[in-house]
Amino acid sequence: MHAKSLLHHLIDSAANRDPEAIAVTSGSIRASYGELQTATARFGAGLVGLGLARGERVAIYLDKRLEFVVAAFGTSAAGGVFVPVNPILKTEQVGHILRDCNVRVLVTSAERLAALGDGLAGCHDLRQVVLIGAPAERPTVQGATVHLWDELTSAPPAAGHRTIDADMAAILYTSGSTGRPKGVVLSHRNMMAGARSVAHYLGNHAGDTLLAALPLSFDAGLSQLTTAFQASARVVLLNWLLPRDVLKAIERERVTGLTAVPPLWIQLAQL
Repeated sequence: MHAKSLLHHLIDSAANRDPEAIAVTSGSIRASYGELQTATARFGAGLVGLGLARGERVAIYLDKRLEFVVAAFGTSAAGGVFVPVNPILKTEQVGHILRDCNVRVLVTSAERLAALGDGLAGCHDLRQVVLIGAPAERPTVQGATVHLWDELTSAPPAAGHRTIDADMAAILYTSGSTGRPKGVVLSHRNMMAGARSVAHYLGNHAGDTLLAALPLSFDAGLSQLTTAFQASARVVLLNWLLPRDVLKAIERERVTGLTAVPPLWIQLAQL
């Protein structure tokens, strides 16, 4: 099988080439490819330890941060399917997504979990909740067990389920502007072909810095991660409020690549 046939192999290949190279910058956090490879493997082992079966869904309801990246690629390493949930969605929409694709594990923050309130009540398949950070006290979720990120990622090493490139890697949900969000299924082969194609036609290389300004729940947003890792480049995660924040990040981080949607390009051009 091709050395880079599964999604998490992107990180493994880049780490094997240069483990010291920076993979992800998020605020003041800088994670090398070697560190990202270790964190991804640990998260994957943690999921296997929770009993995640092959192809079961792991929803990630977080803003752009290192844990999002680790959870997404760690789910791939475990043999699961990750479901990025747009952080601006309201409780009812989040609940719909979790029910619609039978989410088994939810990765989120204590604040976001509290805001969901009763929204998880009808999510019958949800069995495990993983919280990032260190909440003052561990919340309870009916029908599910709540784990802390640090506990999960200190699990003993464990091999993920055997998967092939035709297996499902992720389910991305449409914006839901014309009805309820619909899940779009992507295989490992889909995502790897996309990463290779984009990195090739843009001529991305290891010296590049890509800015992840779009939501990671959006295909073009998530593609910033896969394209960067395919090229062994660096990706900068940015949660922004104003277009000026994007310009400042481009200058501060010496960004060489930016993907945006027309409204943002218009705002940037006006600045």
